[in-house]
Order: sequence, then structure tokens, then C-alpha cells
Amino acid sequence: MNIMDFNVKKLAADAGTFLSRAVQFTEEKLGQAEKTELDAHLENLLSKAECTKLWTEKIMKQTEVLLQPNPNARIEEFVYEKLDRKAPSRMNNPELLGQYMIDAGNEFGPGTAYGNALIKCGETQKRIGTADRELIQTSAINFLTPLRNFIEGDYKTITKERKLLQNKRLDLDAAKTRLKKAKVAEARAASEQEVRITQSEFDRQAEITRLLLEGISSTHAHHLRCLNDFVEAQMTYYAQCYQYMLDLQKQLGSFPSTFLSNNNQSSSTPVQSVSTPVVLASASASLPSVTNSIVTSGIRELKSSSGSRNARVLYDYDAANSSELSLLADEVITVYSIPGMDSDWLMGERGNQKGKVPITYLELLN
Repeated sequence: MNIMDFNVKKLAADAGTFLSRAVQFTEEKLGQAEKTELDAHLENLLSKAECTKLWTEKIMKQTEVLLQPNPNARIEEFVYEKLDRKAPSRMNNPELLGQYMIDAGNEFGPGTAYGNALIKCGETQKRIGTADRELIQTSAINFLTPLRNFIEGDYKTITKERKLLQNKRLDLDAAKTRLKKAKVAEARAASEQEVRITQSEFDRQAEITRLLLEGISSTHAHHLRCLNDFVEAQMTYYAQCYQYMLDLQKQLGSFPSTFLSNNNQSSSTPVQSVSTPVVLASASASLPSVTNSIVTSGIRELKSSSGSRNARVLYDYDAANSSELSLLADEVITVYSIPGMDSDWLMGERGNQKGKVPITYLELLN
């Protein structure tokens, strides 16, 4: 027999097997043929594997989105990975923001309050960007790669063996069907022999598949260790970011939270120095609410009257223009209101000096 005859016979046999499986599968779907059911333990293992694959894919993809929110950047990294090439290094978002802040600070002048603050903020943003890179790298190695290896390695092997099991099961049931239809003794004997062979092949393949599926428990244990590594990487990242921002806050000075959240300030409120706390409310935040109401009512009474009151200055304040009065912390000045004045300001006097002062810098005295 030459090689061509062998190939033709093999193709014919393969075609016959494929046709037999197709007929058996179709008749099962139509309810015209019996189907050998897998044992409950194997079915449970298959269900566990499918569930593991489904959620591993979802967790992996969402982690990628978390670490790299830009879809175009993710696609670019995927392409370079498939080409086995290193993606070009680019600034991430915190680094880019930091560079813009540093450039702006140098443009405005490092000697100015705003320029100096921008430079400090920019340097911190760039440090956060570096920490972000480290988080992505660590998470990719210790978390994403093991998950991807399971999807592209172990589960592909399981899928392949499961497909073989399905084919062996179809072969077995097709042989059983032919045995039932056999009328002649010789045909029955041949069919019985075929059933024994296909049953043996099916049982062997079921055992192979079962051993692979039982490895899912080990996969869960491995992914648990990887999850711990991912959490530790995140903990390190957020701790670094917190420390960086804490250091930055100390450099710039304490900004009371009520100032940051106040969206109702008048447009005439001047831009404050970055190193100067600006809100009276935060200074008395730890005091009982009745004290705050007394302060508010005192200012309201002052504005509605034509009299004047003494006030202690809480923080240093640099006048923005000639209509304002510069202040020094802890000094006592005289304040009063004039008709038409903005609600956030009072007139202040110190000897012969006079000008507008922000009420948030003042504590009215009795």
C-alpha cells in the first residue's frame, strides 16, 4: 500500500467517523437517540471550570481597565506584546500633569507663591506617576500574568480534552445505536466489540478530563496567592500616594476642608496665598455649633447696624490691591460694614490705615 492509498483510506475513515458523530448528535437533539450522561462528579467539575474561566476573564479584563483606563493605550500594549516588542515609554497621566505644573511654575516664576506651589505639586504628581508605574508592573507580573496563563494555557487544555470526551461519548452512543439495530448474529458480534472498544476509550478520556478538572482547586489556591500579592501592591501604592500628598500639604500649608468645598464664595473673593489658611469656620470646627452660630449672628448684627466692633485677626493676609487692608495674625483691628458691601467683606481700620478685609480671617470680640 503506497502513501497515497493510506491517506485516502484515512480521510475516508475520518469522514465516516465525523458523519457518524453528526448523525448521533442530531438525533440526540431531536430526542430520537439515547445519550450517555456524565457522572455527577464530572459534571460538577466541568461547571466549576466554566465558572472559574468566566470570572477569571472578567476580573482580568477589569483589572486591566483599572490599571490602564485608556483603551487606546491598552490596545497598543496588546499589539506590542503580541509582536514581542517593548512598547514605547510615554508619560502617564500623573506624570504629564506634574510636568505641566512644573513648566507653569517656572513660567510664572519659582520665587512667586503660586509658581513655587505649582512646582511642588508637579514634583509630587510625578512621584505619584512613578508609583503608578510600579503598581502596574507589579500587578502585571504577580496577578494578571497568572490569570492570563490559566485562560490561555490550562483552560485551553481542559477545553481540548473536554471536546475529545464529547467525541468519545458520541462514538460510544453511535456504537450502541448500531448494536440495537443489528439483526444478524455477525453484525451483533461486531457491534458488541465496537461498543466495548468505544466504552473503554470513553472511560479513559473521562478519567483524563477528570484529573485535569480536579486541578481547578489548585488553580484557585494559586490565584488566591496572586490576589494577596495584588492587594499588597495596591496597599503599597496608596500608602505612597498618601505619604506624598501628606508631605505636599505640609509644604504648602494646611488648607481647611471647608474652603476646598465652598462653592458659594463671591467672585470678588481674592485668590489667597497657597501657604495661608483662609476659613474662619475650620478654625472653630472643633468648637460647639452654638459658638459658630454666635459668630455668624455677631457678623450679621454688625452688618445690619451702623456701629463698629473690635476683631482679632486669625491669619496673615496680603492685600490684593489698594482697596484692601493687609493683616497680621493675632492683631486687633476695628471693623464695620458700609452699605452695598459684599457679604464676605467688612471694612477694617488700623490707626490711619483703612481697607476691605475678608470676614473669614476675623474673630469678633465682645
